[in-house]
Amino acid sequence: MRVADVPEVAFRAMATDVTLRVAHPRSDPETALNDARDVFTRVEAACTRFDPSSPLMRANAEPDRWHDVPWELAAAIEEAAQAYRDTDGVFDPRILGHLVKLGYDRTLPFAEGRVSVASPAGAVEPTGPEPATAWQPAHDHRDGRHLIHLGGSPIDLGGIGKGLAVRWASHRLWAAGGGSMVSAGGDCQFTAPAPAEAGWRVGLEDPRGGADPLAVFEIADGGCATSSVRMRNWKVGGRTVHHLIDPRTGQSGGDGLLAVTVIHPDVATAEVWSKTLFLSGPRHIRNAADQRGLCAAWVESNGRLHVNDRATGYLIWSGGHV
Repeated sequence: MRVADVPEVAFRAMATDVTLRVAHPRSDPETALNDARDVFTRVEAACTRFDPSSPLMRANAEPDRWHDVPWELAAAIEEAAQAYRDTDGVFDPRILGHLVKLGYDRTLPFAEGRVSVASPAGAVEPTGPEPATAWQPAHDHRDGRHLIHLGGSPIDLGGIGKGLAVRWASHRLWAAGGGSMVSAGGDCQFTAPAPAEAGWRVGLEDPRGGADPLAVFEIADGGCATSSVRMRNWKVGGRTVHHLIDPRTGQSGGDGLLAVTVIHPDVATAEVWSKTLFLSGPRHIRNAADQRGLCAAWVESNGRLHVNDRATGYLIWSGGHV
């Protein structure tokens, strides 16, 4: 099967371009593709922080009480809480306050495709981390309802929400049989068989803006996610900042890194760890990835690409960058 013959749907959701494909379907893929697309619509509606009327923002407005929310939001909060525990608090959705102080709200037009923007009006640098209290949200499922309690702090579900949308959309594509691909920005989930004899191929974007990828990975079954500062960086007080906030400092983290990619069986897990490894910085990222048994690639500020041993099995081309 040629790639050109693969049933495909492309659209825009969650401020990124989304592509769904089904290879070698055993039934009409149209229903599965539409169901997968609907997943993005529902997750975005439930989990966005850019709509004050969304279920997430209604909960954020009163984080000290219980809220009746859609399943998608309740499940995302449970996943985020597990990620918080797995990363020893380095992945912490409570960084929302820091993002808002830095001006990362509707004043930053990243959804319009801007790579970098000037300092937004009223933006200030955060003065330090939030109090070091454990995040303990709660979820109560009863009578078909999903009740959540944010544990007293508003949150940003950001990338994990997108990763979960990719995961759940991939599940919907199983209905068509065959293999599938869900791609949303830097988050991808693949199932076998791919259109060609080899696995699905994904290019690692040059975070400095180059037209050609820095590397190409081949994945038969599994996910990958990239955290990058290429699209979401701006100026505050004459200093360049970005959206990858280290909750331990309250500042943009990972100085010396431009992008981190993690390959993992599950895309949402890859999303969590790509952000967490990014905050390790260039000196510690290899050890951090190896200690966790993660397949990782990263790009330093000088443009040099690094791939750890676990990830080399997926690497089919590097263009001499490694």
